[in-house]
Amino acid sequence: MPHLRTIVHVVGARPNFMKLAPAHAACAQRGVRQSVVHTGQHYDAVMSDAILKELGLPEPDVNLGVGSGSHATQTAQVMVAMEEHLGSATPDLLLVYGDVNSTMAATVAAVKLGVDVGHVEAGLRSGDRSMPEEINRLVTDRLARWLFTPSRDGDENLLKEGADPASIRMVGNVMIDTLVRLLPIADGERELRAFALQNGTGPRPFALVTLHRPSNVDDPEMLGRLFGALDGIAGQLPVVFPVHPRTRERMRRFGIEGGRVSLSDPLTYLQFLGLQRHATLVITDSGGVQEETTYLGVPCLTMRENTERPVTVTVGTNRLIGRDTGAMRREVDAILAGRGKTGSIPDLWDGRAAGRIADALA
Repeated sequence: MPHLRTIVHVVGARPNFMKLAPAHAACAQRGVRQSVVHTGQHYDAVMSDAILKELGLPEPDVNLGVGSGSHATQTAQVMVAMEEHLGSATPDLLLVYGDVNSTMAATVAAVKLGVDVGHVEAGLRSGDRSMPEEINRLVTDRLARWLFTPSRDGDENLLKEGADPASIRMVGNVMIDTLVRLLPIADGERELRAFALQNGTGPRPFALVTLHRPSNVDDPEMLGRLFGALDGIAGQLPVVFPVHPRTRERMRRFGIEGGRVSLSDPLTYLQFLGLQRHATLVITDSGGVQEETTYLGVPCLTMRENTERPVTVTVGTNRLIGRDTGAMRREVDAILAGRGKTGSIPDLWDGRAAGRIADALA
């Protein structure tokens, strides 16, 4: 890999920032000139602005202000704006993160202008092309010149698809870099008190929930069944659910109420991490939360039929439940009875993945 002098980082959604922060810091330590483009795909203050402060990131050099819209609209707007930006900037490399629309759109725009792309979190596959994120992963990895994978299955997927072995680097999980750095200050004390989860000897047992994917929240029957099951679980132990804006809107539209579940506005990264580290179990459909719970050793029940992070199942603490709320209830009972899944931390999830990326680049 040639020596790189300038990098443009592209981020657009909350998980991207957790991946950007360690990579940006590691590249800065090695004297690489860099700038950050925020597409504005997520524009809620809690979802984007607050995360910059928590992670110690500078304000983005450019904010494209794309905002919400259909997948096609977001993709097109990012491509047009990135083409214009790259017409005046001449980076040696565009570094993109994860699998959101901004990642794929920026990659297409850059490659058409002859700018090399590096993909952080390359090679992840769910095998489900009905998920827009899977299409974004496939397109990005096909076009990117440098493929930085978080786990061995990523390497295997890329090789099966015909990627150049010389372009693949297994570096570990940059999301875990951020978790390792910030875990000491994410004690969760304020949040535990806010949800009445503290007692005299420490945190009470509780379940933490985050659900936002269309397969769970866009179907009124499914969302109703989920809340029915969560209400039943709340009869056994407190259930805390910071509600994603998408989920909140669907609840209003379908007339679904929380019952005994403790609902809240979205939490910042540090607030959520502070609760997650103390949770008895987590119920989610988020890819990043599957990774975080595996590192933290917290049992995780994923309400999806598949996952692009299978290492969290084969090595970590994650179980795939699909859309079976009955199975969710049974798994919760097993965890409360001391029969929850235990796991270990995958290879290279050690807080030093970004250093490996920067070493390869610089």
